[in-house]
Amino acid sequence: MLDDILLLIEHYGYIALFGLLAVGIVGLPVPDEILMTTVGSLTSHGGPLSFCKSLFVSYAGTMTGMLVSYYLGKTVGKPFLYRYGKWVKLTPQRLDLAEGWFKKYGLWTVAFGYYVPGVRHFTCYLAGVSAVSLWRYLLYAGTGAFIWCASFLTLGHFIGVNAPLIMHLVHRYMGISAAVLVVAVAVGLFIYWRYRKRGAPHQKRTG
Repeated sequence: MLDDILLLIEHYGYIALFGLLAVGIVGLPVPDEILMTTVGSLTSHGGPLSFCKSLFVSYAGTMTGMLVSYYLGKTVGKPFLYRYGKWVKLTPQRLDLAEGWFKKYGLWTVAFGYYVPGVRHFTCYLAGVSAVSLWRYLLYAGTGAFIWCASFLTLGHFIGVNAPLIMHLVHRYMGISAAVLVVAVAVGLFIYWRYRKRGAPHQKRTG
């Protein structure tokens, strides 16, 4: 799968990125986090992709998938999803889990469901099933999508060429979600930034 992704990105660039994310959010088996970190790695050290363009295209592809899922949920309803959702990995068990989260946390589930593989695909459908207004949905979904895209692109950008392999190993052997890795990196960068910020006045005084 990873080799196929790299081949598609190599041949079709941003078009492949847009399409893969759109169908991945709808529910087709695309490893979204690995895709995003791979693209992020291709923006580092003079890579073939631009970080800003990749962020824009990633966001557009993600939101396209989110809107398609929302309108499918709104038009076909829950019974249809329970009956035919299994063909795009929308199993009844996962739908029940996502529905429980949706009832408990509302549209925040849409915003932060991106970081939970197996859940983010369902929150969009359920928002449509629940007849949430489009503008409210766009606010939460759009905010979550931007943070998700920026997080994984930035992670891949800083890890560099080893990003796809590292993400694959994390998923396969460490048994932790990619969200945990992103949070850990974010905390590390924040601590480093605070340390540099505190160290700067000290260096000025000693200088």
